Amino acid sequence: MKRTITPMLIIFLVLLAGCATAPVQKEPVIPARLSVDEHAVPEEQRAFYIYDPWESMNRRIYNFNAVFDEYVFLPVVRAYEFVLPKFAQTGVTNFFNNLNEIQNLMNSLLQGKIVKVFNTIGRIAMNTTVGIGGLIDVATYEGVKRENEDFGQTLAFYGVGPGPYLILPVAGPYNLRDAAGWGVDLVAYNLVMNELFQELAIKGKDKDRLNWGLLALFAIDKRHKYSFRYFMTGSPFEYEFVRKVYQVYREFLIES
Repeated sequence: MKRTITPMLIIFLVLLAGCATAPVQKEPVIPARLSVDEHAVPEEQRAFYIYDPWESMNRRIYNFNAVFDEYVFLPVVRAYEFVLPKFAQTGVTNFFNNLNEIQNLMNSLLQGKIVKVFNTIGRIAMNTTVGIGGLIDVATYEGVKRENEDFGQTLAFYGVGPGPYLILPVAGPYNLRDAAGWGVDLVAYNLVMNELFQELAIKGKDKDRLNWGLLALFAIDKRHKYSFRYFMTGSPFEYEFVRKVYQVYREFLIES
């Protein structure tokens, strides 16, 4: 009896020791490149995949923006285009582009893009002086390229991912990273405007009225420059189309 039990006990102990030993990893572990959500997407659709966990909310905001655009924004833009002649509209666009050069300069510096820094400094100097405060885009005529940098691109430069797709009321498509970057750029814009108002000795209610007026004019000018019209693409998948176009556009800006 003892002779039978002893071999069985040895075999049991060997098996137990084998289970307790960690298996040898023959090859290095390769971390997953896709998120959990992306693994659920068929491989042939991954090129078009955009992380949109708030799609239901985003679609409702998209529809709200379409109504606001049709019945509020576009009528104001049409009135603006009717009242102001073309050369005045161009002057307004140039003026705001010149103000926006501060954003380009700040973010080019943060990213260490020296060529863009010097280009932007040159543009500010030429357009603010010879261009009468930016009303005339002299720098472009002289061949000095206008840069396009914002804090969302700066965050991407330092490795911050885009995060979920997001549509903001009135403002339109963003992602979480770019929306945060837009907030930082807006703070920087307000600081620059406050400095400008101080230089011009504009204070109190006059400052508030002028600030809000400029903000409204900036929004009108920005909408005036885009020919996009909601639900006019002719596609039943317009929401997905706009979402993809936004992603491609932002990737292009980040890589440039």
